[in-house]
Amino acid sequence: MQTNPPDTTPSFSDFALDDRLLKAIAALGYEQPTPAQSQAIPIALQHHDVLVSAETGSGKTAAFLLPSLHHLLARPTFQSGARVLVLSPTRELAQQIYRHCQQLAQFTDLQIALITGGDDFKRQQNKIRNNAEIIIATPGRLLEHLEQDSPNLDNLDILVLDEADRMLDMGFSEDVLTIAEHCNTLRQTLLFSATLHNRVLKMADKVLKNPQMIALNSLQDEHASIEQQIILADDNEHKQKLLAWLLQNESYNKALVFTNTKIRAESLQGPLRGQKLRVGVLHGDLDQKERNRVMALFSQGEIKILIATDVAARGLDIPGINLVINFDMPRTGIDYIHRTGRTGRADEQGLTIALVKSTEWNLMAGIERFLKRSFKRRSIKELAGSYQGPKKLKASGKAVGGKKKKDDSKKTPAEKVKVRHRDKKNIGKRRVPSNKTAAD
Repeated sequence: MQTNPPDTTPSFSDFALDDRLLKAIAALGYEQPTPAQSQAIPIALQHHDVLVSAETGSGKTAAFLLPSLHHLLARPTFQSGARVLVLSPTRELAQQIYRHCQQLAQFTDLQIALITGGDDFKRQQNKIRNNAEIIIATPGRLLEHLEQDSPNLDNLDILVLDEADRMLDMGFSEDVLTIAEHCNTLRQTLLFSATLHNRVLKMADKVLKNPQMIALNSLQDEHASIEQQIILADDNEHKQKLLAWLLQNESYNKALVFTNTKIRAESLQGPLRGQKLRVGVLHGDLDQKERNRVMALFSQGEIKILIATDVAARGLDIPGINLVINFDMPRTGIDYIHRTGRTGRADEQGLTIALVKSTEWNLMAGIERFLKRSFKRRSIKELAGSYQGPKKLKASGKAVGGKKKKDDSKKTPAEKVKVRHRDKKNIGKRRVPSNKTAAD
């Protein structure tokens, strides 16, 4: 069942939330709910399972935290164990949810625990044993605790799966299902995802019971507030020159540059710093302390440019990013959507630019076809290259590939004699089709 948007935009007070939550909402300066909040909160408050498709930046964190916090305040209990569990795909996103939860619960006595990799395991155990009502965790680290028989999830009231598509992409499918099996079977489950591809729907079938569905975007949603461009490049060296020019000449508060590998990300940092640009790098091989340091510098504006692999493509909510550059073309349309979604948030204007060399043309064309849109072609006069795109295109927009003829000039004399001898033997022979016999 899919709900329809309400006729009028409600206020937070219309949700009949606990007064302590309304006080926190006012203190945070929230004025009106986002569409994700106005549709998801009333349904979640009725204790229905919910499946929500909404892009990052749509206010979905508050959409699951507010009804969860209200439930705990409206139905206090003396039973031990966590009552709300929020699973997040990455440490950084879990930390953001934790901070947001602290803000919304600031006028309550609710205990919140953050359980992620990279932090002291025994200290986390102590937090769990102190009967934290709310646990915000990454799947891998939570499983490690479950193997030590903590936390107790027998009395869990609400399970939240945030960025479910990202968790599946990162290979957490079995971990999530294992954790769900440890949870109270009478729980409410809220599943939030930026996309609704088949794997997400299969996961939903396993963990949700008669869910209400709220689809605020589709897989191929256009970002109306984002201009999407491509610039053709001759090679990676040409790309580096284009990248430096864009970062020196475009107007932006913060910029994200995406690469497909950590080696590429590292290799770009030095040349850009040589251009007096404030640059940081984020990828999966950095230890947690360094990742936290880089993210803090980027959030605070100490560095304006972050070169990242797809570890930063989803979930992170950093204001002020209005330029995204794909140094490497993303491998899939879904990856492109998530990279692009880092900008143009909250109806602010954003710009995304993909640098495309000849070997990436078909990948780019496939993403255009997947999104059912055409990217704006752009060139930089000062750095015009020789590659102008394929000479011939298929109906799909991909390049027409021709088989190269073998160069006889590179054959040895013996090979040339062998070929002439073979051709002489075949002269006059009638070729027999493979589906017929000579007698036919």
